[in-house]
Amino acid sequence: MLKAAVPTALVRAVLVLAAFALLPAAAARAQQQPAAGQTIGSNSKLPVPRYVSLKSDRVNLRAGPAKDHRTLWVFQRAGLPVEITAEFATWRRIRDSEGTEGWVLHSLLSGRRTALVTPWDRDKGKPATPLLARASENADVKARLEPGVIVSIETCDGAWCRISVRNVQGYLQQGRLWGVYPDEVIE
Repeated sequence: MLKAAVPTALVRAVLVLAAFALLPAAAARAQQQPAAGQTIGSNSKLPVPRYVSLKSDRVNLRAGPAKDHRTLWVFQRAGLPVEITAEFATWRRIRDSEGTEGWVLHSLLSGRRTALVTPWDRDKGKPATPLLARASENADVKARLEPGVIVSIETCDGAWCRISVRNVQGYLQQGRLWGVYPDEVIE
């Protein structure tokens, strides 16, 4: 009876360790589950649509998913947020904040989350958006951000995002940003 108990205990210990080893992978898969209106990309296995940013200062936007398709536009700003709307092999169809769409190689995109501050207010003479010290409309103003400024997203709770720009951190209402979905939570 003692001989049977040792292997059984050993088997249980191995199973427990294996379960703990699989937890991070299961958690990662759970975070990648599509929200309403999203599907899973056939190549990346990530939700589509989703926001990403440009990895390089020079990214060719092409008419189709191959290098022999004509270049529609050249993005010249690393960190610019774009939305992936489709996937084909190593290509991603993206859309920028102005609605321009085309295809780029996936290697030119980064999962780093960035956003544009009120890009819809450009050229309209609207006042700069206050960057607040806390997630409250009554908080102290740390800076004022012009429309179109690129910010790095640290977290979002569905209503407010903690962002940084040039080593200044603060909070913006989520609805003032292009690069996050309404009610999206980013941890």
